[in-house]
Amino acid sequence: MPRAARLSSSPAPAPDSPQATPNKLASTESIAQDLATAIVEKRLPPGTWLREEALGRVYAVSRTKVRAALVMLSRDRLIEIIPDKGAFVSRPSVQEAREIFGVRRLLEAEVVRLFADGGKPADYQLLEQHIRLERSALSGRSTTGRVQEKLLGDFHVALAEATGNETLAQLVRDLVARSSLISMLYHSSNDPQCSCDEHADLLRLCRSGDAQAAAQCMRLHLERIEESLTLDNERTDRQLDLVKALLA
Repeated sequence: MPRAARLSSSPAPAPDSPQATPNKLASTESIAQDLATAIVEKRLPPGTWLREEALGRVYAVSRTKVRAALVMLSRDRLIEIIPDKGAFVSRPSVQEAREIFGVRRLLEAEVVRLFADGGKPADYQLLEQHIRLERSALSGRSTTGRVQEKLLGDFHVALAEATGNETLAQLVRDLVARSSLISMLYHSSNDPQCSCDEHADLLRLCRSGDAQAAAQCMRLHLERIEESLTLDNERTDRQLDLVKALLA
């Protein structure tokens, strides 16, 4: 079982247990990546308190190393560190949610143009295989919605990686991760099958060489996903007020 899965499925080891022996193999980067994966896969929902002591027991490392990992995640805005309170999985505001999807439409339209102009046969094969995985996950009764959504998000990252521009790919990775938080907080009603079909349409347009049509397809795809969110300012304000009251 991946180490991150233990965060929600197993009790943290006691401080005096053998598992609590300092683990020199667990680096700050690996802990940060492990936590980021758990957040993106919805095992750590928005608002979750990430207690340094408990995480130290889970990973068998010092609180200093845990704290460094949390600082890394805060730079990516996956978590928020509140002075004298602790670290919490981020709860994006309605405005931030709209801004993120606005940036994604601009950025990923450019990703599509670059891919349509320079995509190689091997890149198309990889993305087509990914779409087959999406369809298989959607048709499988045992596949969870969490796995389906992760696959759908991974398509956008794989497309960006195929452009060969690592800076662009990293930006898309970060935005997709933050979008996952948003979909949790704002109860996305996105139809996974619809997203999968749109991915296939997008790839066909890229293969045809019509970069402009492909870019427009991506913009409409992301607009539809944003529209599937329940972006209710009043409801979210009440939620945030509750969180602040509990932390006071």
